[in-house]
Amino acid sequence: MKILHLLSQRPECTGSGVYLQNIIDQARRAGHRNMLLAGIPAGPAPVLPCLEGQDSCYLTFSGGDLPFPVAGMSDVMPYESSRFRELDAEAIDKYQEAFAGKIRAAVASFQPDLIHSHHLWLMTSTARQLLPDLPMVSTCHSTDLRQYINCPHLRERVTIPCRNLDRVMALNNEQATTIETLYGIVPERIRVVGGGYNEALFVEVEKLAVPPCEMVYAGKLSRSKGVPWLLRAIQRLGNLPLRLHLCGSGSGAEEEECRALAAELGERVILHGRVSQQELAGLLGKSHLFVLPSLYEGLPLVLLESLACGCRIVTTNLPGCRALFGEAKSDLVEMLTLPPLEEVDKPFAKDWPRLEAMLAEAITRHVGRVMQGSLPNQEEISRITAPYTWRGVFAKIESVYNEALELHGVR
Repeated sequence: MKILHLLSQRPECTGSGVYLQNIIDQARRAGHRNMLLAGIPAGPAPVLPCLEGQDSCYLTFSGGDLPFPVAGMSDVMPYESSRFRELDAEAIDKYQEAFAGKIRAAVASFQPDLIHSHHLWLMTSTARQLLPDLPMVSTCHSTDLRQYINCPHLRERVTIPCRNLDRVMALNNEQATTIETLYGIVPERIRVVGGGYNEALFVEVEKLAVPPCEMVYAGKLSRSKGVPWLLRAIQRLGNLPLRLHLCGSGSGAEEEECRALAAELGERVILHGRVSQQELAGLLGKSHLFVLPSLYEGLPLVLLESLACGCRIVTTNLPGCRALFGEAKSDLVEMLTLPPLEEVDKPFAKDWPRLEAMLAEAITRHVGRVMQGSLPNQEEISRITAPYTWRGVFAKIESVYNEALELHGVR
């Protein structure tokens, strides 16, 4: 089968990009031919191991095909980006026209049997309108749902075309319900396939000696990920023996805020910047605790990666987290209930101290367990992570591909 994969943003920098790379890798291993079309800044194309022997083409931003920076699916990206909510109608028209031209060219040269797009948003909408007779499926990553909520002026551009997709793949059951509600996509077209982690890469190695307790955060340096409240929580913890490894990058004022708060904590925080999957695996394997205080998530695969590396987990009680850890023992994983939010990923200012206090208390509990020599339950870790290998996830995705092909009489 020849599969054209569509991603509107950079494929090497985000969770959806990691997901995409693993799906292409598994498709290649299964004998399928792949082509990637993605949006990148003007300049050298990314080097992606999954594309070895495969095809790729790119739409360039920042002075290439389009004059503005890459439009990110999150309002804060780990690189210079544009916000959909701030692009005027003329810019959005140019965005869709530019992708339409690249999609036409890719289809003409590659002649795919099937299109697999990522995000229920403008690129997917553009492709569905251009290619109504080609089998097409799309993966929702939750940031698209946030854009749908935050950009009501763009809904008319995406709603009907997304309803006409042959299949939509969700990360969890709650997300599937949200897709149905927001877009009006009938349940019969939605399949829950989840996400995975690289079980050969993310493994436990010998932990560093304590004290201090080595704690890791990995993700965007942004408010929607809860990073400022995490850093303020650590400020509350006085002489508690911990060291935070802050992995990731951001942009603009939110990244500056995170870096300034980290600087105030001195040697208690190490800023690593953006790290590769290999670097992250090495750090997690040696660390004791992983904290993800997000205010909005889809299916945070970094939690699976951390758990497989033998880390205890502190995170928030979001649907994607519950999908992973619904029955986890409390001394291994702790999910904090968020206060009511002013927006989909923004807490009320009056609740900031409460959020910081919750994080501080949870971190204190888990640091105490680490210092006492309490070890995570390996059987529990295996039970949670076993269903989430990329090979297993792709088997579900491949069955969705076959459903779409059958709908078009291609089998």
